[in-house]
Amino acid sequence: MSAPIDTNAFVGYPDTLSVRAGERIRFHLSSEARQQADVKFVRVRCADADATGPGIKYRELTSPIDGVHAVAFHEAPCGSFMSVPADARFAPEGAFSFGCYVWPTRLLATPQTVLARWCEDSGRGWALQLSREGLRLRVGGADGAIELKTDAPLEQRRWYWVQGALDATTGEMVLSQCRLADGALPEQRREARATKPGGWRLDSQGPLTVAAHALSATGGRCGAHYDGKIEAPRIAEGLLGVDALRRCDDLARPGLADAALIACWDFSHGIDTLEVLDRSPNRLDGRLHQLPCRGMTGVHWTGDVHDWRLAPREYGAIHFHSDDIYDCGWPATLELDVPADWKSGFHALRLRPVDGSAAETFITFFVTPAADAKRAPLAVLAASMTYMAYANSALRLHAVHFEVLTERLLMLTGDDIYLQEHPEVGQSTYDHHIDGSGRAYSSWLRPVLNMRPRSQPGNLAIDSHFLDWLEEKGIDYDVVTDVELDRQGAGALAGYRVLATLSHPEYYSEAMMNGIMAFQNAGGRHLALGANGFYWRCAFHPKAPAAVEVRRGMAGTRTWESQPGEVHLAGTGEPGALWRHSGFAPQKLIGVGFSAMVYDHAGYYLLTPDAADARVAFAVEGIAQGERIGDYGVRIGGAVGIEIDRFDVGLGSPPHAVMLATSHGLGPGALPTPEEYRTTVHGLDGEQNALVRADMVFFETAKGGAVFSTGSISYVLSLSHNGYDNNVSRITGNVLRRFLDPAPFELPA
Repeated sequence: MSAPIDTNAFVGYPDTLSVRAGERIRFHLSSEARQQADVKFVRVRCADADATGPGIKYRELTSPIDGVHAVAFHEAPCGSFMSVPADARFAPEGAFSFGCYVWPTRLLATPQTVLARWCEDSGRGWALQLSREGLRLRVGGADGAIELKTDAPLEQRRWYWVQGALDATTGEMVLSQCRLADGALPEQRREARATKPGGWRLDSQGPLTVAAHALSATGGRCGAHYDGKIEAPRIAEGLLGVDALRRCDDLARPGLADAALIACWDFSHGIDTLEVLDRSPNRLDGRLHQLPCRGMTGVHWTGDVHDWRLAPREYGAIHFHSDDIYDCGWPATLELDVPADWKSGFHALRLRPVDGSAAETFITFFVTPAADAKRAPLAVLAASMTYMAYANSALRLHAVHFEVLTERLLMLTGDDIYLQEHPEVGQSTYDHHIDGSGRAYSSWLRPVLNMRPRSQPGNLAIDSHFLDWLEEKGIDYDVVTDVELDRQGAGALAGYRVLATLSHPEYYSEAMMNGIMAFQNAGGRHLALGANGFYWRCAFHPKAPAAVEVRRGMAGTRTWESQPGEVHLAGTGEPGALWRHSGFAPQKLIGVGFSAMVYDHAGYYLLTPDAADARVAFAVEGIAQGERIGDYGVRIGGAVGIEIDRFDVGLGSPPHAVMLATSHGLGPGALPTPEEYRTTVHGLDGEQNALVRADMVFFETAKGGAVFSTGSISYVLSLSHNGYDNNVSRITGNVLRRFLDPAPFELPA
């Protein structure tokens, strides 16, 4: 048996997921062993390493940067925080006070910094910190540091006001924590005092920070990251009591005299940005790093409003996490001007060590056609928003029911182990932060291990089976990604006769939904080859464009739920959760929508009596009634599996659509999605529930267009069976040939 291939001897990421032929892309690489890499680019045909299928297939390309390159080691600086550039007013020579509201979610034995102007390497400045023991004020100067503690533990997920005050001249220190009244719990205050004879000279040179403190005076890296919400941090002159400093809680009209107020940061302003406004006359504005969650309910939330745009003052909190990551910030190792003659497609940078050891890393990117290039008649839409939502998913390791759900033993891979050893690279929107809250953001500016050849077979690997089939059949195509669709809408699909969406286009922004609908209404033909598509309403963050933002809501197949009042996206303000609950179920777009999960044993299709309709004769040519369609396939053994969609006029399926085939052979492991039933009763599974099924559907659209939907993720895993000579391949070819034919479809009378 040969040694396993190390897929993580090199890791990295591109600066953009998609690039036009002729334009530039950069790659940011790291190697713990600081190895030299042999660099080559490939155009990927199949990214799925499963030996029961086509296997890994790609074509090597020639580029001007082929050859050996040195790869340094870089760390991933996870942990979100706010910073304000250094200013002498953050350490006045006399007395000053500072405080904020906190809602801690992960109290540790080691301190976490809430608000500070502290420099770790010099031990100078001041820092307000939390730990399991309670609140701590740390003050350091040229003659050393002193700490003051309340020794009154805080409770997780409750609001507190925390405050420090000190007089640099007299050395007096006051530390206060106040638990806010909450239901049956009354307000509770604790205070500690101390005096340092001779006072301090607070000469810290670093920035002011919230939710962490600077490790050096440059402020480039931070430590002691805090987990939880923070609201309304502020600093004022004078040794103030709790009530006096809290009175500037009305941020639009600070309660302190302008001359006394140094800074008062308003997290409820500019929720859709990475900037933080200082409401004081000094305008010491801050900036957020590593994308913490904004639009979060704060101390003033009443529960009456659930949209932060309608009552921003009730959403004055930011949730910081010690494991937030948006951008690793590594320097570029390689730059490539993509040759103009490269064909559009799924591409990858391939890295191999020069010492010949068994290691190989791929970094995926997508090449779209040059602006002036002739378009192929077929556009394949790479589901990059969905790829990001699942990026670095550790769900199969952390979900207690994974092996039960799949009826398979979990086999660890090198990627699984790497993610456990390197949690700093971040996980997916299916995973939880270290404090137990759901991950709302996922970015491509970090190593993504499950979006490349040889990775754990997931969305991209499954999607590549269709590319493999197209190459086998000699069908020309271009690749467009969700990024272009989101930014350009239907314009990204201009010039294409046919659009193919792949196995699992689950995550969709409003612009993307509207773009595909406009394409269909303008006469475009849509070949929808998957299931659980067009399901979650989400968005690319406008100020952090490499990040997808997801808010789970209270329904749908989900691994976590948003907190009450926190379903609206911070980046756009629109509601998250299911498109179905925004009045746009997938059935309205492609005729079918998410029905059930089938992770154990797949089924197959049989033609329905409606398949005799002359309108679908082109699709079923060569297929007989009673013939099992797709009772074979890679990995799960059939064309109806993983996740499946059904036809439902009540949810928006066009009434003139033809349901030409439906699934059979599903068992008790086929389970409906939560939104498909109102209460738990017997008979919900695939053996007994008529709603648990996959439907194959065709319908005509305006201006000669049409839609054909297969309703199953595993459909494309059957295409290569028997040397590509099978009835799934036959139906797919029948439909695609007709869709490529310019002859218009006619809506039935």
